Amino acid sequence: MYVMHIRNLDLNLLVVMDAMLRERNVSKAAERIGLTQSAMSHALNRLRHYFDDPLFVKSGQSMEPTAKTIALQAAVLDVMGTVRQRILSETRFDPATAKREFTLCVTDMGELVFIPTLLALIRKLAPLCSIRTLQVPAEQIESMLASGEADMAIGTYRTAPDTLYKQRLFLHGFSTLVHADSKIKKRISLDAFEKTPQIVVTLHGRSAVPFDNIFEEKGIKRKVVMKTPHFLIVPLLIAHQPDLIATVPTELARVFEELGNVRAVEPPLELPSYAISQHWHPLFHHEPALMWLRDLVKKTFENYPKLQLDQ
Repeated sequence: MYVMHIRNLDLNLLVVMDAMLRERNVSKAAERIGLTQSAMSHALNRLRHYFDDPLFVKSGQSMEPTAKTIALQAAVLDVMGTVRQRILSETRFDPATAKREFTLCVTDMGELVFIPTLLALIRKLAPLCSIRTLQVPAEQIESMLASGEADMAIGTYRTAPDTLYKQRLFLHGFSTLVHADSKIKKRISLDAFEKTPQIVVTLHGRSAVPFDNIFEEKGIKRKVVMKTPHFLIVPLLIAHQPDLIATVPTELARVFEELGNVRAVEPPLELPSYAISQHWHPLFHHEPALMWLRDLVKKTFENYPKLQLDQ
């Protein structure tokens, strides 16, 4: 009976369950593994028949796992992880013909700095591949990478655990953004900095980005009129309210200057530099597709802002 039961299970169906566990949505799961929605529904029905359980039930906009699915989740992820690490890792990755989606954890800053260049290179070198970006709290990065839900994380993740691989890309400093018509020249004075109303970006619920501690340690007072978790709104706010300023990573300031509404000047004191790195999980260290992607990112951005585009 055991042998017959195993024969009745098409192991490809585990790919379907794995996709459903990650996406909790039939259409998105189908897209993730390259099936039509009809084929996905058919495969899901076969799984339900095999396990004699609905496996996933609709709850609002999501398909939530049943108790049996939750009990199977660790085993399914373990099997799929083994397949990716021990079997698929032995296959060759040909970017010119490969078809897959690369999922990256980045902030909105990362999307502005990295994604335009990276997407252009992907379209040129791996035309059948695509990019998906996710914005998640730093404390969730390890689990996202371990499960395969994300392939890589790019950014300043100072709290990333030592269990992850980390490769430094470049160091970034900070610049203060002022309105394009501001009378402030190359550097804002300490007196003006303390008196000028400011926008502060706070990421994922943290009270401050790293350099904020320097202002506090130096006893510098700031007139904060707005806190936001998004960098993208900063130049728009300054464009509409020219008296505002904001201190942001220099790489982002360069992008914003291209909009024409803001200028970057030096802050009133020297701020420490922070490393921008790419992070990945040991489970996927030898996967050819991700080795290719990591190499592409490293070669392209290691001398930022001078980009290596002649790939």
